[in-house]
Amino acid sequence: MTTRREFLGSSALVALTGATLGPGRVRAQASADRPGFFGAKDIAEAGFIYGLPIVMNYAVMHEYAVDRGSGQFKAPFNHIKNEPNVFTYKDTAIVTPNSDTPYSFVWMDLRAEPVVLSVPAIDPKRYYSVMLCDGNTYNYGYIGTRTTGNEAGDYMVVGPDWKGAVPAGIKRMFRSSTQFSLAGYRTQLFGPDDLDGVKAVQAGYQVRMLSAYLNQASPPAATAISFPMINKELAKTNFFEFLDFALQFAPPQANELAVRAELARIGVGAGKTFNFSDLPLDQKLEIGLGMKEGQRKVDEAVASTGKAINGWRLSGLPGNSEHYNGDWLKRAVAAQAGIYGNDPEEATYPFTRVDANGQTLDCSKHNYTLTFPAGALPPVNSFWSLTMYDGKSQLLVRNPIDRYLINSPMLPAMKVDADGSLTLYIQHKTPGGDRQANWLPAPDGPVYLVMRLYWPKVKPPSVLPAGEGTWQPPGVQRVI
Repeated sequence: MTTRREFLGSSALVALTGATLGPGRVRAQASADRPGFFGAKDIAEAGFIYGLPIVMNYAVMHEYAVDRGSGQFKAPFNHIKNEPNVFTYKDTAIVTPNSDTPYSFVWMDLRAEPVVLSVPAIDPKRYYSVMLCDGNTYNYGYIGTRTTGNEAGDYMVVGPDWKGAVPAGIKRMFRSSTQFSLAGYRTQLFGPDDLDGVKAVQAGYQVRMLSAYLNQASPPAATAISFPMINKELAKTNFFEFLDFALQFAPPQANELAVRAELARIGVGAGKTFNFSDLPLDQKLEIGLGMKEGQRKVDEAVASTGKAINGWRLSGLPGNSEHYNGDWLKRAVAAQAGIYGNDPEEATYPFTRVDANGQTLDCSKHNYTLTFPAGALPPVNSFWSLTMYDGKSQLLVRNPIDRYLINSPMLPAMKVDADGSLTLYIQHKTPGGDRQANWLPAPDGPVYLVMRLYWPKVKPPSVLPAGEGTWQPPGVQRVI
């Protein structure tokens, strides 16, 4: 799928093997302003890092809201799709998917007019959030338990250039930096027998265009768009074509002017028509090498992001435009590590691929345990979870008991150790007996583990600031 970790693996090889120079071929992109080979390679590298989250977002949007035959299609623009179940191994469009909270999705087209998102009154015991994430992958606002409470309300989302008064009855206005944007809803599921409760909440989520909300005539429709098809293979060679396409819906912010000006020197940006297949061999090579080096830097940064604590990595990666402040590598790392992740104040995500001794987690070779001492469970205002992913794909793992995570709502059914601690069994085969209640099924191979601490507490003990808090996750221990 287009958003897996190998999204653009071997880009340079694809570039080289796909390149041919026929007799008399015209040299594309030739101009006095075009940099030399190494200059163009460097621009492609920086442009790849800058553009990776944007292209990843476009790929998901295309699967979810454009391509009805994608197998992952949710709903057309400005319509909500409520998922009545949590994500499973069958859901492959998003890496490291959340399997705690059934999702609802609204992909918003904000070009013609704003969108009004209405939420019902929700039981104060049930956590929910609506994360607003734009095409730049900036989390530019939240509706939900932590930020606006569980009361009913109407909220307006506007595009980057919208000008107008906020109507009476609208509790808050949010502005997207791009013309297309995502509202991702997370509604807490207390347990398998609570699905009807979640569905009742989801039924109260409403999405209306502003004109419908005001009972007024609709403005003229926005121009129809021919969205280019994207998949994993196309993204390898056509990356900058997709970036070129997506940027037209994202007015440049001040901190983007420099990188966009550089991209224009290799033919990418407003008014450009970048076409990789039309480039001569040397230009394909410089673009391919730049992309490959950019991907290497992102991979390395993902592996070393944040602070290492007992084998876990803790960082406060996702956030809004001010949070990233033009640090394009930080933004790319946040997207690759788990696109559409929450701000750390909403949810903090300790993750690991290694045990407490720094050895790679591999359940084809070893079994593992994770023990929380008595009184030292993750400190949250809402709930916490530990989710199992395949170490290669970062997708959920098919297993015989359909269990993809262990979370705090499951605690009453779990076995507690004699000293009050809680031990989780991380292995490919069942540990058997009463330990099965504490079993987190693993793939027969490398493992990737992610904790989710929803609405983490801010007073000690706390995981915040991420990597500096007084609470620390215990290390994963190898058993055999």
